[in-house]
Amino acid sequence: MPPTEAHPGTAGPPGADRVADPSTDDTLDLHLTEELVTLLAQGEQDRSDADDLLDGLAGWRPAGTPAGRFQLVPVRLDRDLPLIARWMNDPAVAAFWELQGPESVTADHIRAQLDGDGRSVPCLGVLDSTPMSYFEIYRADLDPLARHYPARPHDTGIHLLIGGVADRGRGIGTTLLRAVADLVLDHRPRCTRVLAEPDLRNTPSVAAFLSAGFRLSAEVDLPDKRAALMVRDRALRHVL
Repeated sequence: MPPTEAHPGTAGPPGADRVADPSTDDTLDLHLTEELVTLLAQGEQDRSDADDLLDGLAGWRPAGTPAGRFQLVPVRLDRDLPLIARWMNDPAVAAFWELQGPESVTADHIRAQLDGDGRSVPCLGVLDSTPMSYFEIYRADLDPLARHYPARPHDTGIHLLIGGVADRGRGIGTTLLRAVADLVLDHRPRCTRVLAEPDLRNTPSVAAFLSAGFRLSAEVDLPDKRAALMVRDRALRHVL
């Protein structure tokens, strides 16, 4: 059960199998952005049978936000791994996600979801055709998290990291959290609430959820952290 974050960045620990070359970062981002522009323009979506548990997430339409046009694009390891692994090696991200190291560490984490039954779908968050965040949309009622709170059928959870330093600390996390919660509620009619469980120590993340219309429901002791259980209720989505 990975952590939920509204903050992230870049750096690899000593001894990593792959040492990122900072000079290739811009080329990597440009190449990935071009691929995603083509993907979105052609309307290609990976509509696997695993989508059923999350109501065809790969086909969810984009959302308009104050920051730009936003879309969740399911991760493809062959295309997205270098970028996501670079984000995971940012010390600000690694402090909570604990996936720093060679690309294989991130690959194993993502592959476990891709090879699963579809209860968790890893996605790139693409803002105005630029990949700038990583999300995991998951069935909280089918997750080990459900052992720690009174789960309801179709509860849907969010994990988030913002990849670029320039996108942090200016409200982007709040904007994306609200947009993604709305996407969940719009496309999953049986879901009555969206949940998250950020580490209580991650005060910027907790604050971002509160600003995005989530409420602090409880503090829960999970195997790897003490978490703030954040809830956004369908019934209150137009009030908060």
